[in-house]
Amino acid sequence: MPYFLCRLATDGGRIISQSILAPSREECRKYFEQEGYCILSIKRDWKKLQIPAHPFEKKIKDKDFIMFNQELVALIKAGYPILKCIEIIVSRIKNIHLKELLMRVENEVRGGKSLSEAFSLCQEGISTVYIASLMAGERSGNLAATISRYITYQKVIVQTKSRIRTALTYPTLLLLFSLILLTILINFVIPRFSSFYQDFDAQLPGITVALVNFSLSVRKYFLVLVALLVVAVVVFMQMRKKEKVQIVLNRLKLKIPYGNKIWIESAVSLFCRTLGLLLEGGISLISALGIARESIPNKYLKMKMHDLSEHIKNGESLSDSIATARYFPPLALDMIKIGESSANLEGMLADVAEVYDDRIKAKIDTFVTLVEPIIIIFMGLVIAMMLLSVYLPIFNIIKVTH
Repeated sequence: MPYFLCRLATDGGRIISQSILAPSREECRKYFEQEGYCILSIKRDWKKLQIPAHPFEKKIKDKDFIMFNQELVALIKAGYPILKCIEIIVSRIKNIHLKELLMRVENEVRGGKSLSEAFSLCQEGISTVYIASLMAGERSGNLAATISRYITYQKVIVQTKSRIRTALTYPTLLLLFSLILLTILINFVIPRFSSFYQDFDAQLPGITVALVNFSLSVRKYFLVLVALLVVAVVVFMQMRKKEKVQIVLNRLKLKIPYGNKIWIESAVSLFCRTLGLLLEGGISLISALGIARESIPNKYLKMKMHDLSEHIKNGESLSDSIATARYFPPLALDMIKIGESSANLEGMLADVAEVYDDRIKAKIDTFVTLVEPIIIIFMGLVIAMMLLSVYLPIFNIIKVTH
């Protein structure tokens, strides 16, 4: 959505210039005419040309979307109508992608759509959980309370994701720098030693011969290896967009020791928290199950729950239906069963999510504690072996020369 630079005349005869984000010149003209300005000219504002976002960058950040909802709740509680709330917030939003989204939502609401319908028509980057929460709030007549519950839900999800990213950052950087060091040794240091060894008749140890041959081969075919690596990455990025490939990759994830428990417990926590949120908002169990299933990030686990609604329709309890997926831990199933029998399913689902959030946090902390020394020791041994293979022949050369 582009910016337009408008020259306007006020009722007092003053000339002003204003830059505004709008879908088209016509929309821009319509907006200022409604504000009572006399429009002198409208042209594209090239000074505010948008630079395309990085392909891996998330356009609408979680913190910006949470902030928008917090402002929306405050304005609704203050008694403002929905359209006026959106107009006020749009005027202050700095994130260009969120601003564009809200402007489209504003147009849909002005055209007679409800807030949930407007967001469902502008679904880019918006989760089905949020749209369902809005729908539940509109049905119950308490939109502010429903959005507040969604804010609490989203904050927990964001904190969990941030905790996982933070836990993986240091080990990833450590491994990356170690690989860079190994690349420098293999490509630049060891080949120099190999030419040095050729001037002597000393017998080289087998480890040194193997390392020198490997280093020379890597150096000789370095560009070919880099090209193959780039091609492999591009092919992988294209293939992973396919549904079947994603399911296979996600299934392989669950075979990784220790990591599989984190992914399963994370899926359980997300599913239960989402389902509890939707049930609290007044969404029926059948409808809520479909939406909660979509919140599971692992495609393979999501696939295993595809017939969950059918089991419920056939008269089975929620706990028995979930048990057919065969990956929910017994503790979670028992807690859900207690929630059903005590008519407190929403509260028990929230408790299940809290329990598994705490377990995930403990596992991540343990992972960080263990992985750092393991990577350091492993890379230390590799580098020590390389240095030993380089300097061991020097001692043999010294013996020969003496």
